Amino acid sequence: MADRSGRAPATERLGRQLGAIANTWVKDPFRPNLQLQNFLQSLSTHPKLTPQAVQAARALRDNEMQKKYPLAGRTLKPASMPHHYDRLVEGFQKSAQGIGRPWWKVFFGVW
Repeated sequence: MADRSGRAPATERLGRQLGAIANTWVKDPFRPNLQLQNFLQSLSTHPKLTPQAVQAARALRDNEMQKKYPLAGRTLKPASMPHHYDRLVEGFQKSAQGIGRPWWKVFFGVW
């Protein structure tokens, strides 16, 4: 039986669950005009929302795949460039704070 919005009670419950997941989603500082949180909020009102879609959003938020399939140390620190991923994360963190690398470090490939 549908409610006033034309949605079934199960779909309404799924919409509330997806809305709660969207509210806990971390904002992307690099794309302030394009947030996954906004997409999930609009998806929560879709009339054909499925439990699989809600579970997928929950799995993404909770990093379930990273926990189920952890990366080996060799993958995170390849022999050819052992500090690559550490520098990548450091670059993102500094960029989010507005700190850029000087042009000469970029030019000469100095970290």
